[in-house]
Amino acid sequence: MPAASATLEIRGVTRRFGKNTAVSDISISIPQGQMVGVIGRSGAGKSTLLRMINRLIDPSQGSIFFDGAEVSKLQGSPLRRWQRDCAMIFQQFNLVPRLDVLTNVLLGKLNHRSTLSNLLGMFSRAECAEAVAALERLDIASAALQPAGTLSGGQQQRVAIARAMMQQPRVILADEPIASLDPLNAKVVMDSLQDINLREGITVVTNLHTLDTARTYCNRIIGMAAGKVVFDGAPEELDREAVRLVYGADSNGGEISEAITSTSVAFKRKIAASAGPLESAFPGY
Repeated sequence: MPAASATLEIRGVTRRFGKNTAVSDISISIPQGQMVGVIGRSGAGKSTLLRMINRLIDPSQGSIFFDGAEVSKLQGSPLRRWQRDCAMIFQQFNLVPRLDVLTNVLLGKLNHRSTLSNLLGMFSRAECAEAVAALERLDIASAALQPAGTLSGGQQQRVAIARAMMQQPRVILADEPIASLDPLNAKVVMDSLQDINLREGITVVTNLHTLDTARTYCNRIIGMAAGKVVFDGAPEELDREAVRLVYGADSNGGEISEAITSTSVAFKRKIAASAGPLESAFPGY
């Protein structure tokens, strides 16, 4: 289990793209073992923040530390080790569609292996057994020999989580992991991330569009607007005023309805039935 003292610290981090500032002077401290939901409108800076933590992009200014080490300055093999320890799960899964599920999961071991073993494509029996166990945990082992591209979106996301677990990470970053999934598969994926967080004590930071999901699964919620943190607190503190800070007002100047951010099957059926035109926004519900 990861050390309890391994804190993720973001200190005065800013990221600019040309004249546009995507993230502006953010400072956050995340203790080991928290499950944090980052919410906000599209363009609020959520994905940019996660990509800086994983070092897919670099901060324009500021520093990022984990367990006392400044990961924002790492290069070469230390950077590769950090990207192994800080697993990334993407909205679009990032699997290799033509490869079978088992091989896709085994790719999570690449940063644990020698260059020669990687070039030869050789995986040990122990590694294969570990990959199967990860798939069994996520209830997707029956598809181990199927090409990943033949699976549904929800199944592919579970494979992506299994691959992330093969990295033996200390932190998991999930960038909109349920944005392209139906409500039932969204629940399965979030249940899986919560189980990993609770059983392994792994820090999970996930970007979410849906308030009900953030409240249900996360013990801390960070709200972003225009690149800044405008809310940071427990789920029960996310009241109407906090939601307004994060999402602003609707086109008529009124409060944003939480109905538009819900992943609840029953809730979507209810609003579709009571307001016919909304049904087109939630096909099949």
